[in-house]
Amino acid sequence: MTDPALDAAFIPVSEANAVTTYRPVVVPVEGRPIDLAVSVSAPATGENLPVIVFSHGHGPSNFVGSMYGYKPLVDFWASHGFVVLQPNHLDATFLGLRESDNPDAPLFLRNRAADLRAVLDNLDLIESTVPGLAGRLDRTKIAAVGHSAGGNTIGLVSGMTNIDPTNGSVYGEIEPRFAARVLMAAPGNGEDLDGQAGDFYPGLKGSNFAGMTPEALIITGEKDAHPFFASRATWRGDAFTESPSPKTQLTLLEAEHMLGGISGYDAAETSDENPERVAVLRAMIWAYLRSALFTGDTSWRDATAALAAHETPIAEVTTK
Repeated sequence: MTDPALDAAFIPVSEANAVTTYRPVVVPVEGRPIDLAVSVSAPATGENLPVIVFSHGHGPSNFVGSMYGYKPLVDFWASHGFVVLQPNHLDATFLGLRESDNPDAPLFLRNRAADLRAVLDNLDLIESTVPGLAGRLDRTKIAAVGHSAGGNTIGLVSGMTNIDPTNGSVYGEIEPRFAARVLMAAPGNGEDLDGQAGDFYPGLKGSNFAGMTPEALIITGEKDAHPFFASRATWRGDAFTESPSPKTQLTLLEAEHMLGGISGYDAAETSDENPERVAVLRAMIWAYLRSALFTGDTSWRDATAALAAHETPIAEVTTK
């Protein structure tokens, strides 16, 4: 029987290993309403391990949009050699802060980007807290990956900018400690946020990709469109079309916002459940990160070749 956490469909990947998960690592952050909690998933063995800092989405569930979610991705990447760090952003539903009077609520976009930097600033604490992890991280090979609101978060540490609706200030800058970046189903240009979402999430109205200069993989679902956010069906692809090159886009055919079910095993909010799609997606991200982080690695070349050769089209790769 194939372990659903390890399936890579037809994409070539490395041999899987056992995974250990430890949480929470509590990171004190000055000025934050509550301390930052981080979930850590790591291969049980291995040295000089690359790192993924993963930013979760917003969403309606109590725990999917938090450090407890996205197990179909996290389990796979950890089993194939990455240490995955999942900060618990302040918009996680179970924290009860979405309806607070905090000016950054309900999405806490500015704070989300600060969370990623806090993780990087506290790698010593994370390593020393998690049993058996000390000395095993390769701090020159750290990737930032996020979905939905988490995609906006990755943009904010990659040169994309937002406008703070409370004071009009522009924020967002390139965090050089991230050596690779992946944005999944990220919100598009703020100017085209013309649905009801603009009233609920004014922090997204100023999003602009003109300064997002680092290389990145942008992942979109072919059918990820909803008038609640934007009347333009291609809005979720703006991180690719509106940012400077070089960029790579992976478009999952027939996929909607949850890209086949990445946020959790059998998660109720998945409208397009497709385990093969999830298996391909996570394997393609693994391959992209391997080649982006390791000089001479051919994983991305091999993965794109396998994708192109597959008899049933499931995704398309575009570059600029």
